[in-house]
Amino acid sequence: MGRKASMLATLVGVAVIAGGCGTTPAGGGDDGRPMVVHLYGSDANMSNSLRDKLKDSPGILSGMVGTAPLLDLPASFKERLRGVDPSLADYGYAAEAYDAVLLAGLAAESARSTDATAISKYMVGASTSGTVCDSAAACLALAKAGKDFAYRGVSMRRSGLTDAGEPSSASYGALHFSRGNTINDNLTEYIGAGDPAGASTAGPPPSTAYPTGNAKKRIPPLKVGGLMPHTGRLAFRSAPRFAGARLAVAELNAAGGVIEQPVEWVDGDDGTDEKVAAATVDRFIGLGVQVIIGASSSSVTKAMIPRIAAANRMLISPSSTSDELSTIADNGLFFRTAPPDTLQARALADVIMRDGPHRVTIVAREDAYGLGLQKNVKADLLTAGMTDADVDLISYPTATEDYSGVAARVRQNSPNGVLILGYDETALIVQELAARKVGTAESLGG
Repeated sequence: MGRKASMLATLVGVAVIAGGCGTTPAGGGDDGRPMVVHLYGSDANMSNSLRDKLKDSPGILSGMVGTAPLLDLPASFKERLRGVDPSLADYGYAAEAYDAVLLAGLAAESARSTDATAISKYMVGASTSGTVCDSAAACLALAKAGKDFAYRGVSMRRSGLTDAGEPSSASYGALHFSRGNTINDNLTEYIGAGDPAGASTAGPPPSTAYPTGNAKKRIPPLKVGGLMPHTGRLAFRSAPRFAGARLAVAELNAAGGVIEQPVEWVDGDDGTDEKVAAATVDRFIGLGVQVIIGASSSSVTKAMIPRIAAANRMLISPSSTSDELSTIADNGLFFRTAPPDTLQARALADVIMRDGPHRVTIVAREDAYGLGLQKNVKADLLTAGMTDADVDLISYPTATEDYSGVAARVRQNSPNGVLILGYDETALIVQELAARKVGTAESLGG
């Protein structure tokens, strides 16, 4: 079982006072000595899937710590996910994808419609007011009866959505890589972030009469499209998301479907690329898909929102976390079950400050996700007591293939802690750091 933790201001204060106690100081500069650092990651790279890209570098991630939206998932949920995909290596964003589909189905049932504009009016209220329910069967029964309900699903146990249609609070896991470049679940801590009181207080519109006869026959089935990467730089992290979404479709259908019709799953690929995603969105629109689940990356989601909103379709992202998405113009048709990075930044800053490094370098990919999270983590580190001179920022273009320059700059900065905000290229960055004798005490053999 993982250890429970909370974001306590007193803990951060102790870390500031303690300085670097218990850590090995960095070697500094380019003198060739090993530079021992605390190595950190975030949701996009804290995954067992990263080990497949580091087969020739066993143990190189050992000691790396990072955060990801994560709850202590029920064993029954994991078992149901493995029933969909027995090959799952981890469960990153599976719960968020599951809840995205279930919320959409429940909102459609309450709206008595599978039109995206109608569904969108019930999305927030389905998570915030009325009788608490936590399964497709229980919530569908309430929706069909025209009653208010508050869905408390796998990723949304703590609270419902805000007026902006995103989680008001979240649980993060502090994950630890061990030997073999795998995450040691026994060391996982759970950190709460955000405020449940920030959930919307507005209830859903009143449900209309349940359709019968020809009125029901004229309602097309709910079609849910998966706009997540089978290809591209986030494909290595997508299996749990597809499994979660498909599981939710299956459980909605097992409970009688939406407006007594089976929900249809339409598979797609966002390619972690705007052009690939746009082609998939166009295909979905042509097929009559009303609700799209995705995209995975914040930059692709940001690019797709205007296209999807213009077509009066609804988009729900289970994993796009950039703060920019909180205020983007979307005609009320964009939602997310992934918490915004303002929350993850606080969790990351808490993890970093507990280790007490004197100087931190934050390496980020140049996109909405990387730069946004980099900015927020720095702000939270400064709030926790570090100075502007203590935090160095490095960024790299998303098309970068050679990370030797990034590693050289990290070495020159002489940090005690290094946070990498990247996708699968994190493997290459860590390898370049290791080539310059920069790494955790565990990975350097200390």
